[in-house]
Amino acid sequence: MKTLIRTFAVSTALSFAAAAPALADNPMVGGAPMYETKNIVENAVNSADHETLVAAVKAAGLVETLQGEGPFTVFAPTDDAFAKLPAGTVETLLKPENKDQLTKVLTCHVVSANALSDAIGQMISDDGGMHPVKTVGGCTFTAKMDGDNIVIVDEQGNEATVTIADVKQSNGVIHVIDTVLLPAA
Repeated sequence: MKTLIRTFAVSTALSFAAAAPALADNPMVGGAPMYETKNIVENAVNSADHETLVAAVKAAGLVETLQGEGPFTVFAPTDDAFAKLPAGTVETLLKPENKDQLTKVLTCHVVSANALSDAIGQMISDDGGMHPVKTVGGCTFTAKMDGDNIVIVDEQGNEATVTIADVKQSNGVIHVIDTVLLPAA
C-alpha cells in the first residue's frame, strides 16, 4: 500500500512538474496569471488592468461571444488606454442607448483568427512593412513594426503599441495595447 501511495505521489508530482512550464509560458497581465486553459473573458476578469474593458464587454453583451469557440485575437486596451480618451467618452459609451456604438468600438479590437506576434510580424514583413488587419467589427487597421514592437494604427490614425504580446487563451490570444482603437469617424 505504501508503495502504491508513493508511486501515486511521485507520478502526480511529475505530472504537475510537466504541466508547470505550459502555464509559465503565458505572461502575467494586470498582476494576475493568465491560463491557456481559460477563455478570453475568464482571464480578462482577473486582470486589474482591464476592468474598464471587462465592464464594456458586459455592457455591450459580448461576454458569451468572447467565451465562444473562436479563435479570436483580441487587442485588449488597458484601463490607462481608456483613460486617454476624451473626458466622458467611456461613461457615454457605457450607457444602454449607446450599446451599438460601444459594440462597434469593441468588435474593432477583435480579429477572427489566432494570430500570435510572430505571425503578425511575418505578415507585416511580407507586406513591405504594413499589414491590413480586418476586424470582426468591420474596421480595417494597419499593423506595423516600431523596432521590436507591433503597432496597430486605427482608422483615425491613432497608434496603439502592443505592450504584452501572446497571452494565449483556450479560444485565441490576447495582445495588450496602450491605446483604444477607434473606427473611422
